[in-house]
Amino acid sequence: MKTTLSLFCCSLSLLFCFYLPRGSLSAGVDRCKLPPRGWNSYDSFCWTISEDDFLKSAKVVAKYLKSHGYEYVVLDYLWYRRLVPGAYTDSLGFDVIDQWGRMVPAPDRWHSAKSGNGFAEVAKEVHSLGLKFGIHVMRGLSRQAFDANTPILDINTGRAYEESGREWRAQDIGIKERSCAWMPHGFMSVNTSLPAGRAFLSSLYHQYAEWGVDFIKHDCVFGDDFNLEEITYVSGLLKKFDRPILYSLSPGTSVTPTMAKELKGLANMYRVTGDDWDSWGDVASHFDVARDFAKAEMVPGEGLLGSSWPDLDMLPLGWLTDAGANQGPHRQCNLTLDEQRTQMTLWSMARSPLMFGGDVRQIDETTYKLITNPTLLEINDYSSNNMEFPYVTGKILGPERNHLMRRSKISMLKRVNNHHTRVVGVTSCKDPNANGWSVESLGQYHEQICWRKEDEQLNREPLCLYKRICSNEHVLYGQDNRRLFTSDDGVKSCLDASPRHKLTSSEWKKKQPSFSTCRGDANQMWKLSSNATLRSSYSGLCARVKQVKANDVRTSGVRSWIATGRQGEIYVAFFNLNVEKTLISAKLSDMAKVLPGRNLEDKADCKGREVWSGQRYEAVADSLEMVVDKHGCALFTLNCS
Repeated sequence: MKTTLSLFCCSLSLLFCFYLPRGSLSAGVDRCKLPPRGWNSYDSFCWTISEDDFLKSAKVVAKYLKSHGYEYVVLDYLWYRRLVPGAYTDSLGFDVIDQWGRMVPAPDRWHSAKSGNGFAEVAKEVHSLGLKFGIHVMRGLSRQAFDANTPILDINTGRAYEESGREWRAQDIGIKERSCAWMPHGFMSVNTSLPAGRAFLSSLYHQYAEWGVDFIKHDCVFGDDFNLEEITYVSGLLKKFDRPILYSLSPGTSVTPTMAKELKGLANMYRVTGDDWDSWGDVASHFDVARDFAKAEMVPGEGLLGSSWPDLDMLPLGWLTDAGANQGPHRQCNLTLDEQRTQMTLWSMARSPLMFGGDVRQIDETTYKLITNPTLLEINDYSSNNMEFPYVTGKILGPERNHLMRRSKISMLKRVNNHHTRVVGVTSCKDPNANGWSVESLGQYHEQICWRKEDEQLNREPLCLYKRICSNEHVLYGQDNRRLFTSDDGVKSCLDASPRHKLTSSEWKKKQPSFSTCRGDANQMWKLSSNATLRSSYSGLCARVKQVKANDVRTSGVRSWIATGRQGEIYVAFFNLNVEKTLISAKLSDMAKVLPGRNLEDKADCKGREVWSGQRYEAVADSLEMVVDKHGCALFTLNCS
């Protein structure tokens, strides 16, 4: 059986990689520069997986997937939570912590942890299979440790951390007002400006390294929950260890290229969407964001001791569970085979990390062949010039639907209606579109904060923040330029900077301003700055108002991607987002516009094949076309002279 070998040598802050490429025992390519690939437990087990189930899964990955480059087995969240009645994804008081307030594996599910060695035995077993071991962790400090006011470990002395003549504890460093918005009973930020706060984080990540962890998925620190201070400090810790630990960030709601550029050199992969589950809406919602990151030339970018990759999330294929469930795999993927091929093809063309989420112990032949398709994996690993191809034509085929669609540089999308509305979202404060707020007096004691950008040009009333609802739009009230809330029939609800629950990708695309009961925590605190930005005290992100079309349906039309291979081949993917069969075509002369120097303009002699049908093309002189089924795709490999 083919194997994947790796040898890492580190000296100071430099990482050198020597290895054999995925699925090959011959010529080498720098594996530090390939998108990460592996299996994650979340889509099939949620948080309930046990040591036995995890190691059985790892053995299947080693036997059947490792030779295809799937080298990481990642344990997702709440591995420290006891699986007992009353425990769920945001329960309080069911976690296992050590005397220093650090999470340790729940012994009722992780029997090898009873010895006090954490995940050391699990990591050892994973490494013996030739794989790498990953875990999910949350931001900062657990609420349980904060309530217990545990002491902080000083890793230099092995005793409680002391400074200024006193012992420091969890309540000295925890910022309760900055609890994770979608898990408020779980975790909170720590004050990284305090030496004691940094000491606590150091004790956490040194423990993970001692256990033998190779991959850290750090959650509730990115997207709407951006915490650049903690990311920066953790990245610095990982950089100093004597072996590489891949650093992954989550979640991806509201992420834009501008925000992600603040991660330069800090991480290896970062989510750019909400949670992806097995619905067509979730799959379709990834096209725009994948396009945006490719256009921003961030695939790949500069990462922690290597490259960084925009992450479109796990692949929910095969045998799955449900989001937030207290049970393991119990149902098949809801996506059709065409929809699964569309997802896998887009992820590969966008060079996203490939993390399979289904139950590998019950993987079926169709799913296995899809996630190990050699053309897709070749594209994911080694292609270049990856981008959305804007010059594609679609013709819907069906009764009374035989009309032509054309795409130029603007996506072809159906709209339910043309009514526009304005919604409040968050973005990086470095985004030039964030500075459109101003404050106006409503009298001696009250003020309103208004978004005037674009509104004055369009000669319309600005969106203002009052303490009531009018004209069918949320208008809010500003109190000390900080807390913003609505008041409907005397019931106040405050504007949240981050959603109160984890959003799927399709939910995030339709996200409206999030309001909930006023609590006065950092998620509901805002500050109007002198540069006309409205900054969140929770994430450091800024509010902006976007104009969108009401009931915007972004799940139809035709899309296309293009890329080049390492042997000079050209990859072209057609995607049919319509609910009817569609004839999709593209001209070689248009491909030449995005791939200059490929000699495609003057009757190029192209040969190739379509991957899913196996159809071969002996002569492609002017254009490429194929009828594509509902929600399906076509993937062409072309060799042109």
